[in-house]
Amino acid sequence: MHALPGTGERLVVLGVAESDAHAVANQLIALQLRDHGFTVVNLGVCTPLVDFADALDAHPQAEAVLVGSLNGHAHHDLRDLPGLRAAGRLDRPLILGGNLSVGSRTSEEDLQRLRDLGVDHILADTSELVLLLDRLRTTGKTAELHHG
Repeated sequence: MHALPGTGERLVVLGVAESDAHAVANQLIALQLRDHGFTVVNLGVCTPLVDFADALDAHPQAEAVLVGSLNGHAHHDLRDLPGLRAAGRLDRPLILGGNLSVGSRTSEEDLQRLRDLGVDHILADTSELVLLLDRLRTTGKTAELHHG
């Protein structure tokens, strides 16, 4: 785990879901966030959910946890989210993006299954990420949000 500083005090935890080794989008998102002044704790690819929780323990000032998944197995990779949240871990907004289901289309049912696990925000377009983070900061919303 390494933090790459931006120019401001805002910090996020970023990584790719446990069963996913797609690194390019992860690096591009980290670059985008650093360009907007964020410090990014980038856990890289194939990151178990508990590692995201450990990163929050190490960086309690983190605003959000950002999880990418491009292989379509996000629901399986996030299956431990309810238990971690019940244990008081991962108590920041969890934002998920990527290809979130196996097949060419992600249905509303697929998205609802992810929300039911406790995913707070699902992004279809990374260009919306900084706007979402700004909105969360402005409104003071935390993990009890469950939006798409």
